[in-house]
Amino acid sequence: METPIEQGTQSIGRAVAVWRRIGQAAQSGLSLGELAAATGLAKPTVRRMLVALIREGLIEQDSDSRRYFPGPETYVAGMLAAPRFGLMRIAQPALIRLARASGDTCFLTARRGLYSVCLLREEGSYPVRTHALQPGDEHPLGIGAGSLAILAALPDDEIDAVLPQLVPLLAAPRYAAHDASMLRQAVAQARQRGFALNPGLVVAGSWGIGVAIRHPMGHIAGALSLAAIDQRLTPDRQAEMAALLRAEAARAETDLNDLLARKT
Repeated sequence: METPIEQGTQSIGRAVAVWRRIGQAAQSGLSLGELAAATGLAKPTVRRMLVALIREGLIEQDSDSRRYFPGPETYVAGMLAAPRFGLMRIAQPALIRLARASGDTCFLTARRGLYSVCLLREEGSYPVRTHALQPGDEHPLGIGAGSLAILAALPDDEIDAVLPQLVPLLAAPRYAAHDASMLRQAVAQARQRGFALNPGLVVAGSWGIGVAIRHPMGHIAGALSLAAIDQRLTPDRQAEMAALLRAEAARAETDLNDLLARKT
């Protein structure tokens, strides 16, 4: 007879097997029946595993197809756990180059469900610095330059689905300058400019510029951004810094494409 510890270990192993199968079919997703067949587990068992994995954000279910896909926690945890690989490895030298060229503080941001999370930060040489964002900090999508760049890069139908879900998150006093209507307008302005701009809405006097990074598989991999005191981000310098960010984002996209090609 199995002990409770042995039963718990077996359950973890089964859940990992389900999660791994979903990761192997990240583009097409898998149905409940396909997961049961692939793992050799009964459908009720698989369903219990799926509920637990969804609750933890490791997988998610598409509302239309009902198929299961890797969730936001899988993406973020993978990058945090393996900084030598993928986007973080590619972005680190990009941030160093940006910080040296601009003198400002530069960031890598990624999406985490309805939030964005700062993954990397690189200080510039300018003596007056902004401390508005640290690695591990998270804000609702659209809050801050990198986060807004990610939101603006999403397809219109996804933005339409996300904005109503952001409303309760924006009720926090620290986000008083934001609401769904304002974010929709900010998305339109970011698309028109070719970069996202945060004019001191999160921390007074701290402005930011952000540009999205597109993954070769089609989704948004993250965003590069920089922050500076407002006097340093005049309209002319905004355009100059945006050009630097776009160049590094394009370079990161090329590197991601090369990395994916080597793995396939």
